[in-house]
Amino acid sequence: MSDAALAQRALVTGGAGFIGSNLVRFLLGRGLDVLNVDALTYAGNLDSLADVAADTRYRFARADVRDRAALERLFAEFDPQLVFHLAAESHVDRSIVAPEDFVTTNVVGTFTLLEVARRAWGDDGARRFVHVSTDEVYGSLGETGRFSETTRYDPSSPYSASKAGADHLAHAYHRTYGLPVIVTNCSNNYGPRQFPEKLIPLMITRAMAGEPLPVYGAGDNVRDWLYVDDHCEALWAVAQRGKPGRDYNIGGDEERRNLEIVQLVCAELERVRPASDNAALGGRAYRELITFVEDRPGHDYRYAIDAARLRDELGFSPRESFESGLRKTIGWYLDNARWVERATSGAYRDWIEDNYGARLDR
Repeated sequence: MSDAALAQRALVTGGAGFIGSNLVRFLLGRGLDVLNVDALTYAGNLDSLADVAADTRYRFARADVRDRAALERLFAEFDPQLVFHLAAESHVDRSIVAPEDFVTTNVVGTFTLLEVARRAWGDDGARRFVHVSTDEVYGSLGETGRFSETTRYDPSSPYSASKAGADHLAHAYHRTYGLPVIVTNCSNNYGPRQFPEKLIPLMITRAMAGEPLPVYGAGDNVRDWLYVDDHCEALWAVAQRGKPGRDYNIGGDEERRNLEIVQLVCAELERVRPASDNAALGGRAYRELITFVEDRPGHDYRYAIDAARLRDELGFSPRESFESGLRKTIGWYLDNARWVERATSGAYRDWIEDNYGARLDR
């Protein structure tokens, strides 16, 4: 295979999840052949890829990143030059209730993928392994300061601890074996196709159904928000121009308190779908659905990203403001009722009731 052809082949793990499905679509738009490897756990949704399923450059393989034999077979068949590793258990609340899957998927799964790539690629330095991680590995900030690539890791939850372990393995495989790994740590993503356990789609879907909008504590926790299309652009920049062995923080420079996020969702819904037109609200305003619930254990106060390295070395800055991204996000959920209905049925509904039900009843 020629170098030109090889450069067009990307393997994406977790490509049926939120960021992964958007990244798959992005890469296909850049003309790459894409192999999507996903175990299709509860948050993996092939509906998110229905519009590209027939593309001749797209291939899907149902496989778990912990399954070494399956990964070895896929590497041999597809021979990727680029790997974007997004497969992970990623919900903090779930990690508190059931941490085992987070350790095995995020740590053991990452080890397995790194090992398969190392043995398949040898010393080919032209290939790239982009390990996608989170700013939660850094722990919590006070009112000031930002996370940089040199910030000491201080994870607070089983989720963030498992991602920290995976990050360390990724770096170790570069330092020990020369595997061309690049680690990225991003702030909170939002946008189309996000599974509605996360804050913004949870608020949208529950508000439209006239259900309580659960806000932890007083809603004072602060997060930096990154629109998913901007994240995909950043990952592409890292894969093309990033330096193996480096970390790159990816942020949106859009800090908001959680309560403000919920209020902005309510305000935008009122603008585009007035509460007076929504029979599910029974005459209430969207804001009246906001319900404060007991805070979760180990809830980090504030995250903020210093993305200067990404900007200065690779020339990348986000395009979307939070306001423009939120408008696009809400519009997508309102226009894709079938996707929402399928995503919020069955096991997911049971989980919402188990996790939030008692607190909402208080």
